[in-house]
Amino acid sequence: MFLYNSNLIGLKHILMDNILIVDDNHAICQALALMIELHGYQAIFCHSPEAAVEIVTNKEISLVIQDMNFSRDTTSGEEGKQLFYALRQLQPNLPIILMTAWTQLETAVELVKAGAADYMGKPWDDAKLLNSISNLLSIYRLSQQNSQLTRIDSERMSAINGADLCGLIFGSGAMQRCVDLALQVARSDVSVMITGPNGAGKDKIADILQANSPLKDKPFIKVNIGALPMDLLEAELFGAEAGAFTGANKTRMGRFEAADGGTLFLDEIGNLPLSGQVKLLRVLQTGEFERLGSHQTRKVNVRVISATNADLADDIAHGRFREDLFYRLNVIELAISPLNQRQDDILPLVKHFIGANFSLDKSTQQALINHSWSGNVRELENACKRAALLAKSPLLTIDDFGLMAIANGGAATQHALVVEHQLGQQEQGIDDTQSICEPDKQQLEDALVQYNGVIARVAKSFGLSRQALYRRMEKYGLRVTK
Repeated sequence: MFLYNSNLIGLKHILMDNILIVDDNHAICQALALMIELHGYQAIFCHSPEAAVEIVTNKEISLVIQDMNFSRDTTSGEEGKQLFYALRQLQPNLPIILMTAWTQLETAVELVKAGAADYMGKPWDDAKLLNSISNLLSIYRLSQQNSQLTRIDSERMSAINGADLCGLIFGSGAMQRCVDLALQVARSDVSVMITGPNGAGKDKIADILQANSPLKDKPFIKVNIGALPMDLLEAELFGAEAGAFTGANKTRMGRFEAADGGTLFLDEIGNLPLSGQVKLLRVLQTGEFERLGSHQTRKVNVRVISATNADLADDIAHGRFREDLFYRLNVIELAISPLNQRQDDILPLVKHFIGANFSLDKSTQQALINHSWSGNVRELENACKRAALLAKSPLLTIDDFGLMAIANGGAATQHALVVEHQLGQQEQGIDDTQSICEPDKQQLEDALVQYNGVIARVAKSFGLSRQALYRRMEKYGLRVTK
């Protein structure tokens, strides 16, 4: 079982510099932790390489101070070397300070060449260690900031260029390209079709098109065609005279007239009936139409933006959608990918939806990234609202988001999310004989090779405790080659 220093309970720990101390000597861990915390850092400590790997896998760690020997009467430093390389594999840029009472020059040279940040003997010099920690954390923070800056900060750059992104939150290259194209075509008056699944953000792209167009101060009328009864659609779009149909007691202005001189956004355009498609095609071609029940031709100048989640090519093939109308509407297509295909958007959106009062641990972040999000941004927003409402603490967990309660066909994927959350909380010694993922000998051998013999990671991949994994290895006669 690995131990957390009591101050780790502070719920803002993921926003601070977490320093992990790995040493089999409890007194050394406590002494280092006390010194570190007195100088404003957050200390976490554990006593084995396996626990260290598990913590770095599941927590945000900014620096590691690790011993080189963990077994009684061992002085070779091999255990420390293996831990060092395992941590480097998990986070190549993570600063690691090596400490040992049995300094070996060859080992020190090897590991420093391999990327170790410092190599100190025991007993350590407090001033020297603190100076090293301060310098390394400064460098680490800078490298993290530079990594973030390598991703284009689209909203900031667009703001500099005078663009209005209407509060759109994203971080993926796919959405960046969509926004770039939207800003480019916004300046023209061509018809634009926005495609993508429900809840992906098509209405936000429409807002961006309007906000950055020459018509931004003109009327912007939105119509959700899928939400209107079929028998009222044409009256809504083109208007109706009094008495044109039952219940029409007074003249009604249509959405095209209301949008004259501006923009009309037709959402779910694939639901427009064929009779309405004919009239829409005429308006796009000539700007002319008649209200229902009227022979007077009216003329408008309206830019049309449409959106659909339907496969219009299939609708055209089956006679449900006019091909000539499709080409009138689809002069420029802005395609939005499903949220699970632009995973870099997920965490920025989550942070936006949950606000500054809540935070996530590393395993919950990964679970959110791995989730299928069939409802896209709309589903994610609802999950975040649920989490913020039901959370028992400012540190949100998978349970708060309700992911474990979601029933779908991907049972194995859902189980993996549960395991990701529970692994860091499992009590050691529990035999997980009921694990959904029961590996055979070949799977165990492959996993041991894949994870370089790091037992904690192999166990995690199958949803097992380390003890349960050891029992299965013993059953098949498998051993880790050091």
